[in-house]
Amino acid sequence: MLVLDRVGKTYPNGVRALDGIDLKVSPGEVVAVVGGSGCGKSTLLRAICGLDTPSQGRVLLDGETITSPHEKIGIVFQEARLLPWLSIAENVGFGLESWPRAEREQRVATALDRVGLGDKAGVWPRELSGGQAQRAAIARALVPRPEVLLLDEPFSALDAFTRADLQDHLLDLWSENRPTLILVTHDVDEAIVLADRILVMRPRPGRIYEEIAADLPRPRDRQSASFDHVKRRVLAALDRSMQRERRVDEGETRSEAGAGLWW
Repeated sequence: MLVLDRVGKTYPNGVRALDGIDLKVSPGEVVAVVGGSGCGKSTLLRAICGLDTPSQGRVLLDGETITSPHEKIGIVFQEARLLPWLSIAENVGFGLESWPRAEREQRVATALDRVGLGDKAGVWPRELSGGQAQRAAIARALVPRPEVLLLDEPFSALDAFTRADLQDHLLDLWSENRPTLILVTHDVDEAIVLADRILVMRPRPGRIYEEIAADLPRPRDRQSASFDHVKRRVLAALDRSMQRERRVDEGETRSEAGAGLWW
């Protein structure tokens, strides 16, 4: 189990990015994190994977405190971040040099097949489309078979069709070994398609404002009434979470009755 125990992060310039984050994520659970810009979503992921050390509190995986990058935790960033001087197979196998060669090559080949890039093993990153490059990044993260996979807006730079395709593909990959997934996204539809729980964060400092269950059968129908109901709840929570950041002009009156209905 992944546990965040009162995690806080204050940067040297005094910016309080996170404050009092308490969270338990069960093995195999998919959790999406949404919120306005600057609410600490990416900082939260960096703390979980050990790239940033919390100023307060602890991150624990199976009872072990995470203080640095860990072999049981993988991460996929917004950009694929493939090394341009390595082939796709070499990129996917990067970091596995200590493994026996035959096992490493088998793992890489299997991972590439799983993301539909079995025929791209020997090509260079510049020869891939954006969607293919992100598939390679996902394969690289999955090769060590992590217990936890973090995704920091992994599909945001892609067109809508490719993004929807990769969302479905990610769920297919997840269903095989069911690692814990934690996804940061600005796309509410994406959060609902993928997640079991959606955490809405409040900015300055970043805190969990509301938790919303997305208890819908998979695959999820984006046009269904139940999908729309969850979406309205998430959008309303986002609106409420950011109200304190807004400034109302002097003398302006505001009705709270429809505050969440801006969509």
